[in-house]
Amino acid sequence: MNHAATMRRLYDLINAGDIDGFGALLADNFVDHEAVPGLAPTKDGVTAFFRMYIAAFPDLCMIPEDVIASGDKVVARARATGTHKGEFMGMSPTGRRVEVQLIDIIRFGDDGRAREHWGVFDQLAMMQQLGAIPAGPPA
Repeated sequence: MNHAATMRRLYDLINAGDIDGFGALLADNFVDHEAVPGLAPTKDGVTAFFRMYIAAFPDLCMIPEDVIASGDKVVARARATGTHKGEFMGMSPTGRRVEVQLIDIIRFGDDGRAREHWGVFDQLAMMQQLGAIPAGPPA
């Protein structure tokens, strides 16, 4: 199985707004180790998150910049961009464009479906770009 290709396919499906297709590539017992407040760390929780995220950022685009596979795990360094046009976690639309970096690690099963996810997402940068948190002084 080419798990790196499946990882890229997950991003393609999100970019196309095909959350049902995205969900079909997750195992029923999928576990997300990157907790999102108010959502279960499950397949249903992750698909609910992406539905919410796309409603808030309808032009969401996740670009995998590096994809590295080793055994049953794949690591991707990606960039997410979008324009804040819908409510997001209680925040009214700002019309601002965001660009943030993220790291995703996914463990795949023998059936080619994603079983587990670990991730790091630059939430501070996103909230600064949305104006919810003041930007710090230049470095």
